[in-house]
Amino acid sequence: MINILCFGDSNTFGSNPAGGRWPLHKRWTSVLQDLLGEEFHVIEEGCGGRTTVMEDFLEPDKNGRSQLPVALRTHRPLDLVIIMLGTNDMKQRFNLLPVDIAQGAAALGRLAEIYDYGPEYPTPRVLLVSPIHLKEGIENSIFTGFAPSAVGVSKQLAPYFEAQAKAHGWLYLDAATVAGPSDKDKLHMELEDQFALAKALEKIIREAFEGGAPA
Repeated sequence: MINILCFGDSNTFGSNPAGGRWPLHKRWTSVLQDLLGEEFHVIEEGCGGRTTVMEDFLEPDKNGRSQLPVALRTHRPLDLVIIMLGTNDMKQRFNLLPVDIAQGAAALGRLAEIYDYGPEYPTPRVLLVSPIHLKEGIENSIFTGFAPSAVGVSKQLAPYFEAQAKAHGWLYLDAATVAGPSDKDKLHMELEDQFALAKALEKIIREAFEGGAPA
């Protein structure tokens, strides 16, 4: 069985733009599981407000760099770690450039590669995902912290994420090419976007593991 850890924020948690959380079978992680079938095990590890490597003084305990090692140890053995973070790094209080956000996400990819899993466990591959864009009006969303300029930042992330993936030999997807945020909250995905993202990831994963899990 090929084990896949999906490490992300509220869009991996499955936040519903209308409020609450999408039912299990409608989240992109569960849709991906259904598409891949029983030879794969998709593990959902999403947390609303999670950053790449930033400590948030308003939302504590959301630092991805602090939380990823726990997830890696909890869910081993792992064959693939999908990292889809960066959206919360665009909050105005962090004042980060797009290149900084990509470097934060890449730091997590490197952590997944160098983590000490133990002699009986494989080192997983990494799939870096540049997050979906934010929508105009995000500053008026119920999810506070975003300035109007964050929309432009979100549209600049992909080249930097892709460059990091290429530099490290990782798999890569620009989620914004297949999915986007809802008009409701300018931040989270509707059902059609959940399915579209899962379908795009399925293609990459099937090609990457065409010969099965590495020995």
